[in-house]
Amino acid sequence: MFERDQLFIDGKWTAPQSESVISVVSPHSEAVIGHAACAAPTDVNRAVEAARAAFDTGPWPRMQPAERIEALNRLAGIYKERRGDMAALISAEIGAPISFAKMAQVRLPLTMLSAFCGMAANYEWQQERPGLYGNNIRIAKRPVGVVAAIVPWNMPQFLTVTKVVPALLAGCSVVLKPAPESVLDAQLLAELVAAAELPPGVFNVVPGGRDVGEHLVSHAGVDKVSFTGSTAAGREVARVCADGLKQVSLELGGKSAAIVLDDADPAATATGIQMASLANSGQVCNALSRILVPEARKDEFVDALAAGMASMTVGDPSDPNTQIGPLVAQRQQERVRGYIESGRSDGARLVTGGADLPDGVESGWYVRPTLFSDASNDMRIAREEIFGPVLTVISYRDEDEALRIANDSEYGLAGSVFTADVERGYGVAARVRSGTFGVNEGYIMDPAAPFGGVKNSGYGRELGTEGIDSYTVSQSISVAATAN
Repeated sequence: MFERDQLFIDGKWTAPQSESVISVVSPHSEAVIGHAACAAPTDVNRAVEAARAAFDTGPWPRMQPAERIEALNRLAGIYKERRGDMAALISAEIGAPISFAKMAQVRLPLTMLSAFCGMAANYEWQQERPGLYGNNIRIAKRPVGVVAAIVPWNMPQFLTVTKVVPALLAGCSVVLKPAPESVLDAQLLAELVAAAELPPGVFNVVPGGRDVGEHLVSHAGVDKVSFTGSTAAGREVARVCADGLKQVSLELGGKSAAIVLDDADPAATATGIQMASLANSGQVCNALSRILVPEARKDEFVDALAAGMASMTVGDPSDPNTQIGPLVAQRQQERVRGYIESGRSDGARLVTGGADLPDGVESGWYVRPTLFSDASNDMRIAREEIFGPVLTVISYRDEDEALRIANDSEYGLAGSVFTADVERGYGVAARVRSGTFGVNEGYIMDPAAPFGGVKNSGYGRELGTEGIDSYTVSQSISVAATAN
């Protein structure tokens, strides 16, 4: 049982102004596994005021970049020592299989942390350029200010690190609002930050639900909002930020397509799609959930996909052999089951899986890996983000039709092409409107590659040097030419 009845604000643990408590329930056992304090509006105010003071008058934004890099590298060392605790905690709170939790939920964020420090060391914090009138112009990258970072529950540490670390390296101060379902790992991160001895107010955590997020986003003391979540919520965040003239980055929903070309190998393709689509029980925004296959070879690809999905081990997330754990909450289980029933009623063919509990599972919010075939792109299962282990196969006649189907979506976050010809894959990628794309793999969240979407998948970029750019503003300083 993990208990944390205080909030991390202004560099110390402090009693909340609210008596509300967040109870974290295991998606596997359905038992309460921990409690955390819930922030009140006055706690949000305190956190923003602390972040504001840290930015306006504190040492952090006035340090040299090398000093901030040293502090974040210190955090990385502490993080590494506690990575086992972090993985176990995330697995317990959101149901991620422990093998996936160790790899993607913890090792990947730790890699990102170290990679960002390396990028910051080589980042062009200022540059000189000649003006047109003989004057000299210096362009300096300044921190944007106080950042509100709002993250969902599905990849909590990864999404937190990709926002908080570049913001801190840029010299910003941060107020983090984690999701209630994954509040425990956010509190553990606060412990690690405290151990790293960052200046007071530089990093603050305000757990809570939608009301806490709304208050934080609308707070006049916030300069920039970085939000990851649903498209509907992202629209509301954008409206509030527009009213307050705040900078905002939005990483929203997706309905990404895997375009399988006629020269692809069915077994290798099925393995690649399985890894890119069903990790974290399909609760990943860039999951490949629409599988576009050539009509002439449809049965080969469907059979290969079905065989791989049917053989996946579903069960206790603490078991190292588990590949598919439960969904995060009962509401999510019910939502995904509703989409499965919708697919059947709309006429798609259920190849494997379904709405019933997996064999041997008696409790928990599980859904079997489910594959539909003979679907069309106008069905709900092909158009809406399911956020579960459900894949939909759609056949096409030629490459042009495959591209039309791939682009016929309100989303544009990710996508992939599977082919024996890499150059042909590059050509396909150039014709798909998405922020990220993979050739013979799903998008793998490389620290060097900027991540983000277009259309209803949002705007702004994380990762890469672009991830640091998003927390800076350019200040130009012009020096008059010296008279001869």
